[in-house]
Amino acid sequence: METIQSPAERASSAATGTASAARADVAAPRWVAPLGWAALLAFVGSQAFGLMASSPDRDMGHLQKIMYVHVPAAWSSMIAFLVVFVASVMYLVKRREKYDLVAASAAEAGVVLTALTLALGSIWGRPTWGVWWTWDPRLTTTAIMLMLYAGYLALRSFTEDPERRARWSAAVGILAFLNVPIVYMSVRWWRTLHQPQSSPATVDTAYAWGLRLNAIAVLLILVYFIGRRYHAAALERAAETRREEIALNGGRS
Repeated sequence: METIQSPAERASSAATGTASAARADVAAPRWVAPLGWAALLAFVGSQAFGLMASSPDRDMGHLQKIMYVHVPAAWSSMIAFLVVFVASVMYLVKRREKYDLVAASAAEAGVVLTALTLALGSIWGRPTWGVWWTWDPRLTTTAIMLMLYAGYLALRSFTEDPERRARWSAAVGILAFLNVPIVYMSVRWWRTLHQPQSSPATVDTAYAWGLRLNAIAVLLILVYFIGRRYHAAALERAAETRREEIALNGGRS
């Protein structure tokens, strides 16, 4: 005897089928999970090396070691926004959805790393400069960068049309990148409290290897974040496409 389902039950069954079909259509790349474990181990190991292999700074003590996360996070956030820029250009040229999803995934990772950069900078600045925040050119341009890419992510929720969303996002992703070199060069172009760009070549040799290793670890974390978020975005898009197909078929999956 055939069971008659209510509209709510049919909608629930359709939603479940949509999610299952989406998961079947979009398999997670095999490299993502191993990379996540490798990134975690690399980060823990590089942090341990940095903390144990370098002595406290003469002026700032152990506080100086905050750069082992602060500086790599800043570098990786700029790399993430470079990925947004390149993927946005590629979308406008190729009109392939994967480039839009890569750009959105990189933007999310970049926003997280930029927020972390500002938070750690404030923690470092309080005992060093005597304030949690100052409208220093480097800090200000970095805060603007954070707001630009947060706005990029907010823009994506303004329309449900995938093509329009991708086109608008690509334009903003390209324009927002203009601020990235300004952030990088701000300590050279203007008088600033912030020190010049840190790198293994400019820091004390006791800190150089710790900085290198942590930069590699945070870069691995960035790649993992982008890969994981890209897969989630692809699942969301596949489910959205499946729902549209079901709607066009009158609710039949």
